[in-house]
Amino acid sequence: MMKSQKSFLIKIIVVQCLLVLCVAAQDFDFFYFVQQWPASYCDTRRSCCYPTTGKPDEDFSIHGLWPNYKNGKWPQNCDEESSLDESEFSDLISTMEKNWPSLACPSSDGLKFWSHEWQKHGTCSSLNQHAYFQTALDFKTKSNLLQNLNNAGIKPRNGEHYSVESIKNAIEGGVGHTPFIECNVDPQGNHQLYQVYLCVDSSASKFIDCPIFPHGGKCGSKIEFPSFSSNDDHDEF
Repeated sequence: MMKSQKSFLIKIIVVQCLLVLCVAAQDFDFFYFVQQWPASYCDTRRSCCYPTTGKPDEDFSIHGLWPNYKNGKWPQNCDEESSLDESEFSDLISTMEKNWPSLACPSSDGLKFWSHEWQKHGTCSSLNQHAYFQTALDFKTKSNLLQNLNNAGIKPRNGEHYSVESIKNAIEGGVGHTPFIECNVDPQGNHQLYQVYLCVDSSASKFIDCPIFPHGGKCGSKIEFPSFSSNDDHDEF
């Protein structure tokens, strides 16, 4: 075999190996679809700031759609060259402002939050920017968390406590799959409903049973579901 042919074959093999590595680097088993309760985000020592678009509705909001492995690890920042391009999802922005707001301080329009979610998680999802954000919005609608809880008599009320099992059962009854409930602690030391994790198949087409649940954010047997509508509308809570 001529030297030039060997060189060409070596280049082909190298390219093929690189392609396999790239695919492997972005391969994953399922998504966590995570929604947070705004009152619990704000009702901590950290506090919060309402978005520049105003105080969000009393409803769960999207935290993210996160690719994960069954071993509990996850890929992240799979394409550092892919920055957020607002023009790619401009038709979704008003819906995202309502359903995917940032409560971090200082107040913002959400773009920094969405950029973080896209670069850390979305670039590993095999979806383009529009599809990634649209998919998360669709799953929020499908999950209908607040309505499922309300149907079970679980409503946001300050000072009221609910069992974690009753919350899980209410959501499972509506979605068809068991959620993971993450709690945080208010300034008085009470455990409160903070985030709900549901699992989605790797093609981002349907909810599935979670292959593994997250660690951390453990709850007591009974937790608060604090009201968000009763708080005054301030720039900083």
